[in-house]
Amino acid sequence: MPPAADAVLDEVDGEEGAGGPKPPPGSPRRRPPSPAVAGPLAAALLTAVLLALATRLSRSYPFGPVTRNIVDLGQQYLPFHAYWRSFLLGETHGDAFLNWNSGFGANFLGDIGTYLSSPFDLLVVLFPADRVELALYVVTAVKITAAGAAMALLLLRMRPGPWPVAAVLGSAYALSGWTFNFGATVPMWLDGLVAFPLLCLVGEWARTGRRPVLGPVVVALAWTANFYTAYMATIGAAVVLLVRLLTAEETAGARQRLAGAVRAARGVLIGIGLAAPLVVVVFLGTKVADPTPEATFAPAAWAEVLARFLPATASLASPALFIGTPALALALTLPFNGGVAPRVRAGWSAAVVLVTLSLQWEPTHLLWHAGASPNGGPYRQAFVLCGLLILAGWFSAARGVPRPPALLAAGALLGLLAWAAHGSIDIDRWTYPAFGVAAALALAAALAALPRHRGATAGAPPAPAAPARARTAPRLLPVLAVVLLVAAQAGEAAVTGKRIEEQQRAEVAWSPRIGPWHTAVADEVARADAWPTYRTEPGEVPGGNDVLFVGGQGADYYSSLTAEVTSRTLASLGFGYYAKGRHPVTLDNPVADALFSVGTRVRSAPTEPVRQDAPPRAAVSVATTPVPPLVTVRPARPPATHPGDSAFAEQERLLGSDVYELPPVTRTGRTVSARCPAGSQAWFWAPEYRGGATLAGEPRVDFEGKPPAVRAPMRALGTVPASGDVRIELSPERAVRLPRQPVGCLVRARLDSAVRQLTATGATEVRATGHTVTAVLPPGSTGTAVLAAPRISGWRCAAGDAEPRPARAYRGLVAIPLDGRADTVTCSFRPPGLTLGGAVGLTALLALLATGVLHRRAARRPEREADRTDGQRTGRPAGA
Repeated sequence: MPPAADAVLDEVDGEEGAGGPKPPPGSPRRRPPSPAVAGPLAAALLTAVLLALATRLSRSYPFGPVTRNIVDLGQQYLPFHAYWRSFLLGETHGDAFLNWNSGFGANFLGDIGTYLSSPFDLLVVLFPADRVELALYVVTAVKITAAGAAMALLLLRMRPGPWPVAAVLGSAYALSGWTFNFGATVPMWLDGLVAFPLLCLVGEWARTGRRPVLGPVVVALAWTANFYTAYMATIGAAVVLLVRLLTAEETAGARQRLAGAVRAARGVLIGIGLAAPLVVVVFLGTKVADPTPEATFAPAAWAEVLARFLPATASLASPALFIGTPALALALTLPFNGGVAPRVRAGWSAAVVLVTLSLQWEPTHLLWHAGASPNGGPYRQAFVLCGLLILAGWFSAARGVPRPPALLAAGALLGLLAWAAHGSIDIDRWTYPAFGVAAALALAAALAALPRHRGATAGAPPAPAAPARARTAPRLLPVLAVVLLVAAQAGEAAVTGKRIEEQQRAEVAWSPRIGPWHTAVADEVARADAWPTYRTEPGEVPGGNDVLFVGGQGADYYSSLTAEVTSRTLASLGFGYYAKGRHPVTLDNPVADALFSVGTRVRSAPTEPVRQDAPPRAAVSVATTPVPPLVTVRPARPPATHPGDSAFAEQERLLGSDVYELPPVTRTGRTVSARCPAGSQAWFWAPEYRGGATLAGEPRVDFEGKPPAVRAPMRALGTVPASGDVRIELSPERAVRLPRQPVGCLVRARLDSAVRQLTATGATEVRATGHTVTAVLPPGSTGTAVLAAPRISGWRCAAGDAEPRPARAYRGLVAIPLDGRADTVTCSFRPPGLTLGGAVGLTALLALLATGVLHRRAARRPEREADRTDGQRTGRPAGA
């Protein structure tokens, strides 16, 4: 690198360049900012400002009126954070083991480990309950900002260089296309974005034999925060460590390299072990979760892959690789940069190419995703490649601006990339304008930063002193270069964030902002709540996991860990679901309410169209009806299921009484006919049907079946007329597929009788504390006590003073055998894997303590040897 270029970058870094003006004698010397502090701080500030700007440009909340709550952000992460806030403040019925608000009882520790275990998520307690959207945005912004700062710190630790450039590259990593396209709407994955540079830093410590205790702690935090993306970040950090072991001068010997690799492996294993109490619970929770259909990986076309390096592109079917044209250009200069050692150029270039190829090959695709191709978004690991590109760019630019040949080669590659991607369906109307402007600004920054003179040749007379004005202009050029670089990177990032948010809102499902509708329902639920005497069901509220917003103990539940037994049990009873079974939804049906002890049901409906740019309002009503207690007594053996049975028959078997009239059905074209008792209530069950169904004389009722993703719940069509004729007109949106028994007519008097019977023989008192339920039964009860909760893995029960044993199942619900001698039953829930994870965690903690002790002894050994040598030389005892 030319000496003048080094001088220019020294000036940018806040240091005096060679030949620069000297301070007058006796004047206080200006201390430049420490790069290790200034770089991360500047990266964090730049990242935060650009993220807020992108949100403002897209008119999204909190800098605009439009909802950000698209897909899982609105239906999982937002409600989970609302519940997390309530839980941390002690406002929930359940505890860290069990969530009573969702799915009639769900494994909450598994959900904590999946969605809420990041230290950043604790920030929600700083916000009021009606500002949880703002809280989640702040959590998201803080994670993205921390990722930028962590990357800037890593760059400066790996190789000294100008901290402003490190700050820009750190921000480029944090605001990559992956962040806008995935991370910003799946906040739990952002912990992997933070983890990657931190795990690379742990690799640096292991390579150089430093911080053997702090390293595993960092690994443990990363895996605890989100083990899914931490797994990917760990693979990426291993790639980085391998490159460093092969290329760094400090690890030139084979023995040093092997020792560094062993230290890194030890640290990672101890760190994962420390995270085991949570990781094992989540892992075992996935084993019993409702399975999603298997996905077959199909690599994206290379034109689509190349397009994703460009700004303002969005897609789930191709990897989000945008890091900004300036940062990408620096990465592309590395193979041609003669100022960088050949082994360094070869190592980083090979790493980038091989990781890029690994995205497109199925065996490595499965490796990145722990052996299972995900449903939706097969390129979730792309943030690692973004980080590798940033590292490559830094190693090319840290010692000075790449020479013109390298810049020209990188520019040619950028041009070829843009040309090859021009036919991609992901190209947006903003893509090429933003790319062109950023490329022009980046070129101007490179020209401003290039050296303006060569150093004096040996023996030549010194050049005459230049006038002060002439000396000022060259000193301003590095500042101009940084300004242009920031402008190029910032403009592209802001435009990309704006366009991706706008495209996502237009193309995917969204939930409205939290507002008067949610508040009105929450107020009614709080007034009616009588848990555990009976459940309060909040009904349908816009969004998913609504019970986590408004309280109650309903069926609505959306989680990656939704137990298969929950999904299948509720579906068999006529409940609907979304997300291929992992999102059961409420069923407004009096028989289901009796089965699950739903005594109060809140119903609400919007009073105006639900819009993206305004919180909705609704009319709310409350109905309370007598229902059996939470614990009832049933026959010792449940009735058998017959092939082809309907949800109506399944409800009756679980209830223990025949409450429906199940008539033969005649279907003629789009008309379904049957006969039922006059005055009974006609119900229609067609889980795969999409369209309308209208009972003669009643308003149309819509069904949203869309197999395999969506299952429609059974719904009431109206009252059977005095003639007893049931005539249902269908208005299908696709081919009609109905079950064998789509019509059931509920006779209310039969149901009332069944409820009285179950109440008379059921629990006389029910107490619930956290994850434990205790019920007092009538003396001499025999048969089976049934707790109205899905029998998910982890329930243990006992009758009387007996030892708790794994609960039995009664048609999918928690069951305890009775022998007539016990008048109490107790059931407690403990998440599976907690004992095993705790044992692994304790072992890892002991290993960490042993590592710390051994490291301290090894560090003191040279001191003792030095004291011994000094004592031999002076005749004094060692240590005297």
